[in-house]
Amino acid sequence: MDLNDATIREPQPGRRPGAKRVVNEARILAAAEEIFAEAGYAAASMAAIAERAALPKANLHYYFGTKEQLYRRLLDTIVDGWQETMDLFTADSDPAEAFRLYIADKIEFSRRRPRASKIFANEVLHGAPHFLSALQGRIRERFQRHCDVIDGWVREGKIAPVEPHHLFFVIWASTQHYADFDIQVPALLGKKTIAAEDYRAATELITRMVLATLRLETGAAR
Repeated sequence: MDLNDATIREPQPGRRPGAKRVVNEARILAAAEEIFAEAGYAAASMAAIAERAALPKANLHYYFGTKEQLYRRLLDTIVDGWQETMDLFTADSDPAEAFRLYIADKIEFSRRRPRASKIFANEVLHGAPHFLSALQGRIRERFQRHCDVIDGWVREGKIAPVEPHHLFFVIWASTQHYADFDIQVPALLGKKTIAAEDYRAATELITRMVLATLRLETGAAR
């Protein structure tokens, strides 16, 4: 996510107090996403992040006391973005529509923020030393609520029987592939970068596979 792509605007007159903090934190997080993705946690420095954010280093330590605090906050924003998309899954949702929107949003996240996905993947590949307690705690609790919705749909006959945890793992693996392996994908396609039509093709294929597994091609489980 380049800083130019970040949704950062200068506070306007009359906006509530704290708007400048929101803007500066967003700017710092955008810069941190770039630096942590490029250098990794160990090699990343607060000085490099400050330079990328075009802010004095003192500003970083004002908003985020340590590199680890900033890193954990960044991981929180990445996971929160994914989990907000999962909020599409409610007991009253249409299953086919929920999965269509969810898969499309996950692919779009990979397209817009490939660095974010790589940062999270790298954290997990190293044993999640900075984030394991969050994964085992509040993140797991929220994830389980969405899995419970899928179980409810199975009981009601809305979808074919499926183990929801592993269904989500498969969706994550396939959608995040286009961020985590964004060098491999175009190389094997014979292109310089992943094109818009490739993201569309991936979205359509993954959606068809999931809906077929759940027997939702005609809108109902069989």
